[in-house]
Amino acid sequence: MASMRELKPESLYAVVDMGSNGIRFSISNLEAPTTRIMPTVFQDRAGISLYDAQFTTAGGLRGPIAAEVIEDVIIRLLRFKTTCEDFEVPAENIYVLATEATRTAPNSKEFIDTIKRRTGWDVRMLSKADEGRIGALGVASSFATVQGLVMDLGGGSTQLTWMVAKDGHVTTSPRGSISFPYGAAALTRRLQEARNKGSKAEKELIAEMKENFRNAYIDLEVPESLEKAATQQGGFDLYLSGGGFRGWGYLLMSQSSLNPYPVPIINGFEAKPVDFQDTFSIMQTASNSADQRIFRVSKRRASQVPAVALLVNVLTESLPVIRSVRFCQGGVREGFIFDMLEPEIRKQDPLLVATVPYARSSADAIYDLLQSSLPGSSSPMHSKHVPQSFSPSLLHAISNLLFVHASVPRETRPAAGLYSTTTGILASANSLAHRDRAIIALVLSERWPGDLAPAEEHFQKRLSQFVTADEAWWSQYLGRVASLIGDVYPAGRVAARSRICFSTKWEQTFKKKHGTTDCLCLQVKFHEETRQTITKEALLDTASIIEKCGKMKNWVKAEDRIRGEERRAGDYGVSIQVELHS
Repeated sequence: MASMRELKPESLYAVVDMGSNGIRFSISNLEAPTTRIMPTVFQDRAGISLYDAQFTTAGGLRGPIAAEVIEDVIIRLLRFKTTCEDFEVPAENIYVLATEATRTAPNSKEFIDTIKRRTGWDVRMLSKADEGRIGALGVASSFATVQGLVMDLGGGSTQLTWMVAKDGHVTTSPRGSISFPYGAAALTRRLQEARNKGSKAEKELIAEMKENFRNAYIDLEVPESLEKAATQQGGFDLYLSGGGFRGWGYLLMSQSSLNPYPVPIINGFEAKPVDFQDTFSIMQTASNSADQRIFRVSKRRASQVPAVALLVNVLTESLPVIRSVRFCQGGVREGFIFDMLEPEIRKQDPLLVATVPYARSSADAIYDLLQSSLPGSSSPMHSKHVPQSFSPSLLHAISNLLFVHASVPRETRPAAGLYSTTTGILASANSLAHRDRAIIALVLSERWPGDLAPAEEHFQKRLSQFVTADEAWWSQYLGRVASLIGDVYPAGRVAARSRICFSTKWEQTFKKKHGTTDCLCLQVKFHEETRQTITKEALLDTASIIEKCGKMKNWVKAEDRIRGEERRAGDYGVSIQVELHS
């Protein structure tokens, strides 16, 4: 990523998102080649609820935004204006966006006029339709592809639509997003009022919500192709964005069976219905516990979790079958910037874009070596094969990163690789799936010889438990193959004539304790011109380390797995034989 001294002012875009629950400030760098992931070079948040500011009068009646609240907003805007000056953001690249809380405030015009007079900035008021469309684009910016239902939960309202985002093109319902008055703050207020009246009023609220969501699903005109895909895969994927949903997502993280959850990033976090079947009682416990602190769940968000839990429960009962819930970081800010990008930029794979700044000039040749070290077919006896998650995109990303930690002190390289995707160089890349982060980290921790400290070993184990057993084992194997590549190409430069090449074949071996089993033979062939400088003896130690991951005692053990669906699979691994042909 570009350093502060390398930032080009004309590539910087500042956005103020004046939402219902808070005001967010950000400066993004849209310079190539990382334009697609919209790197954030500055971000801040003011905990000013423009929604709550309108309900401060006795009796809970809505009123204008108070003068002291407006003054607080102005102070934060002026502070951000100074920040924009420090970053040299061009005036024409600064946008102040206002959503529902400002749009519907009784003194909306006075509020935005005051902002203009005091800051010189015009406020772009988003219509209900624009807010839904831009929020949906924020979801599209968060993943390489999107296919399913999309919801954005703000403070005053929530929007529902469907989306197919692929190859740079984003398609949503011709109706746009359907809006409901069930924002986190608004629904918290309504739920409390209903409970004060008794169980009948709460049931009536739930019945109202269910009817509205069922009618909305019909009105959205979900295409037959999307419904057919949902039927084939066991249900819709539901993509959730907005502060209220993100708070709920962090709460689900805290309740994960893999505790502590290893990826402290909300974007890409995925939950299955079984994970939140009892969410209502869990969230109520969290919101009622003054002593319990949950990562990234503020007291304000904690007070809203019963309402968010109710919303999710109603959704799962009202909409067609939901197979997974996926959380997004992208919202109005990200969607607004994503809307500026050309389709050719949008279609780029975020994983490749995030890693390309770290690629050596021979990254493609390194990719070819990694690819050729993996078998192209399943083993004959037990049908063991490379997981589908080891896609060309993932392998290219790993190739880009294989030498990024070469300048790190030798003893800390494995740890640097292990943390690279969560708190290291890829931590700020928001558009990556958690599974990709885990696999890359596991590969890079094996890529460099050396030991991990006990705390880092624990983190490595949790990442290994997060992915499937076969993903964990193949990550170990690929990382050790990468180490051998590093021995042959210490600078990561591959000449026109490669020093080595790989090939693989499946064989069957017999062991007294285990009988006949599959064995993957990795053949390493030396080019004739390099046999004098790269010898078999120089690679024997690394070859032995690769073979060790194939020893049954080093297989991924079933008893170490967390997820129930993996316990039934038993130990996983593949016997390995490395042949060095000089």
